[in-house]
Amino acid sequence: MTPPPNPELRSPRSHRAILDSTFELAVRNGYGKLTVEAIAAAAGVGKQTIYRWWPSKGAIALDAINEQMGHLTDFPDTGDIAVDLKTQMTRLTTMLGSEVGIVYRGVIAEAQSDPRLAEAVRDTIVRPRAQLCVQRLEKAIAAGQIRTGIPPRAMVDMLYGPVYYRFLLGTDEVRDAPELVQDILSGLRP
Repeated sequence: MTPPPNPELRSPRSHRAILDSTFELAVRNGYGKLTVEAIAAAAGVGKQTIYRWWPSKGAIALDAINEQMGHLTDFPDTGDIAVDLKTQMTRLTTMLGSEVGIVYRGVIAEAQSDPRLAEAVRDTIVRPRAQLCVQRLEKAIAAGQIRTGIPPRAMVDMLYGPVYYRFLLGTDEVRDAPELVQDILSGLRP
């Protein structure tokens, strides 16, 4: 995805209105019904203003999601990997069950047919948060809290794969994070 123009060149008021309108419309009407035309009308800007800053509605929604996520999914470090993962996973599943999750699910769906958006999702949401988890897991391995022999990146997949499976397919409640973490950690303990 091409980087947006220098943020200093944007009108802060218009930028804010576009992000807020995108999020509100996606939640109210569903992501599938979201259009750049509707965003422009709700934000009080022209479509060209939007297209100057973002290549698609998915890119706008992704910026809105990232802004909403903030530090909600950061990793605490209490020294106890079980407590830290349960805390972080509970924050994540709570967020996925909120309005942010509604918009995020739509962006993920659109990303399946938009390679630029898929790469942006990986670059701005998935990879940075996976790297934070890897760093926390490496500390837990060094402290002897979880076993060696499984690459930390594979552990990330083991922890978050079930959450995203449940979130995207609606197969089960995503809010049972502490139990899920406990079950997975049982297999990762030394």
